[in-house]
Amino acid sequence: MSIRVIRLHHHAVRVASSAHEIDRARDFYADVLGFKVDPERRSSNGTPGHWLQAGEYGQIHLIGANGHGHSDPQNIDSTEPHVALAVADLEGARVELERRGIPFRISNGVEPQLRHIFLRDPAGNLIELRQHDVTPPSRAVGEINGYTRAKGAVMFADMRGFTRVSERLTPTQVVPLLNEFFDLLTGIAVDHGGTVFNMAGDGLMVGFGVPNERADASRRAIDTAREMLARFGNLSAEWKRRHDVDTGLGIGINAGEVIAGHVGSAKFTSYTIIGDTVNVASRLSQRARAGEALFSSVVRDNLDDDDELPLLELPALQLRGRAAPVQIYCLPAAERINLGDA
Repeated sequence: MSIRVIRLHHHAVRVASSAHEIDRARDFYADVLGFKVDPERRSSNGTPGHWLQAGEYGQIHLIGANGHGHSDPQNIDSTEPHVALAVADLEGARVELERRGIPFRISNGVEPQLRHIFLRDPAGNLIELRQHDVTPPSRAVGEINGYTRAKGAVMFADMRGFTRVSERLTPTQVVPLLNEFFDLLTGIAVDHGGTVFNMAGDGLMVGFGVPNERADASRRAIDTAREMLARFGNLSAEWKRRHDVDTGLGIGINAGEVIAGHVGSAKFTSYTIIGDTVNVASRLSQRARAGEALFSSVVRDNLDDDDELPLLELPALQLRGRAAPVQIYCLPAAERINLGDA
């Protein structure tokens, strides 16, 4: 099994450790190459340097260090020039490296969950692996307090019938079903380029083109919804055979501007997305029946006219908390199920 790489996270460049040389390198990348310095981002291990925005998505990390790899038993020095990759499952990557017998070193960031894995390729080049959905690979320079504004698509997917399932089955039976449910849906979302921002109860929230914008974010969300509805239909049928329970999937999608960043308190924070776009997607998910995806006209306008999708235009829907009705469309599965609870 190979490690699933989601995207290039950043490229690290080592420069001399003196403040003068560090700033001299920064000025070169800024003045000559036109990169913008990210003033909000700092090195997690306290090593001096600068982060610069390299184009629309990637970043360059200038590391002011003289090298200290000889003290590491694996001869791995994280201040060397290296390429950093964001992976779908960092813990799974660690297990796979151990299985293959590839030497590596784990380095912790400021927060315990922000782990980095360093390894070398056969030619000796240093590679860093990071968890894709823990911290954003880059952010727009100049955003206040580390929050990023981005235009993307937001999806909520919720299981229908879960309350009855919880009443009929024991907790030891319910937990494996939830694990199957989330494993299926998160795998589909990541395969289509989505970022899972939240899993709670029997639902999840996924962002597309967030925090790094993509022109095809809405199309990716629709493709994800179609695959989720089809494949969960098969899983639901299997649960029916095994446990005699009826379940379905309801999905809501909206597109527009969101704000991404860490939200919470001093004792607990999570990286998430907020805004009216998110709220509307959540409301649409609540209104979707089992076996269908509801999405806004904003999403529809972002799709190509020649897309052969089985879309149904529905009457405008008055959503709770909004003054004006929302024009919506429906993407139905092959079969919709009438389940009373969400």
